[in-house]
Amino acid sequence: MEGAIVPVVADYVRKGIRAAEEAGAGCVLLEINTPGGLYGTTQEIVECIMNSRVPVIVYVSPAGAWAGSAGTFITLSAHVAAMAPGSRIGAAHPVSVGGEGEMTDVQKEKITQDAAAWVRSIAQMRGRDPSQAEMAVLESKSFSDGEALKANLIDLVAASREELFKQLHGRTVTLIDGKEVELKLDDAPLNSLVMSPVQRLLFKISEPNIAYIRAPGMGVNLVVKVHCRRGSTSLLAKGKGVHREVGSEGSRRQSHGPMNKNPIRG
Repeated sequence: MEGAIVPVVADYVRKGIRAAEEAGAGCVLLEINTPGGLYGTTQEIVECIMNSRVPVIVYVSPAGAWAGSAGTFITLSAHVAAMAPGSRIGAAHPVSVGGEGEMTDVQKEKITQDAAAWVRSIAQMRGRDPSQAEMAVLESKSFSDGEALKANLIDLVAASREELFKQLHGRTVTLIDGKEVELKLDDAPLNSLVMSPVQRLLFKISEPNIAYIRAPGMGVNLVVKVHCRRGSTSLLAKGKGVHREVGSEGSRRQSHGPMNKNPIRG
């Protein structure tokens, strides 16, 4: 998972976890490097991870990678959370994006308090420090790999996938149904699942910079019609035009009218 957290990424993660469950895999390894993304999409990914019937390991990698904003929630939700040296996590305060109808101060406070409660709940469920996790939301605090380990936000730091597997071999994790699973990763075969051609296309055209230069009502609407499910809270586009906002702590994002008001700050 590299780049912005947009709806097609949730589809990719969901299908990957489902494939692992159907294959009886020992675990899922999700390597991430993201500046953040959409709040609703983040919720979908977190729900998939927390309800997975196989253990999910989230690994912030390679060295120097970022689990910013939405990536913070995703990392904390994993059965095992790991980071590569030189990586960082945090800066997860919600922000509104440009467009019609800016949020009032009361609305902003509601979203912030909801995100804070959510990250505390995730941390408590995984045995991580809820007060430290909350600081990433309320104070936009970021943590280095060493700081995150010391703050009990992650389980370990590993310089490579091989080192990660070595440290995790024999560890027991508990799934949502209470079942305990021992990770057997010593010389375990690794099957990679890449995005399908359609997923790659949808991801490419939903990148903020590309979506911004497209004519309103054309490519961006295609993303909505092809990918988003009915009733989804993660619609990329609905309304007039395409707008862009530069977050104070992260990468550029796009908003498409009044729907998408709550990305997590990247």
